[in-house]
Amino acid sequence: MKNNLLMEGLSDAVGFVGGALLGFWLGQLAGLDVFAAGYGGASIGGIVLVGLGGGAGLQLARRWRIRRQESNGTNHSTDSDRKG
Repeated sequence: MKNNLLMEGLSDAVGFVGGALLGFWLGQLAGLDVFAAGYGGASIGGIVLVGLGGGAGLQLARRWRIRRQESNGTNHSTDSDRKG
């Protein structure tokens, strides 16, 4: 149980941070600067890309974890896996 919770936390964190970084770099390539002064269109666009990237990375990590559990024959899914 403890290892399952550790795996859940680590995979969620890696997925979220990885997705957020991917969104950040895609924004940089598109000219959207998250750290621009004020809240102009470019800054808001960059923030949106970081948020969408983080959410997508989190969902991918959860789907990966569920597929991994199913392939191992263990179904120790938590409530958060069933909801998301």
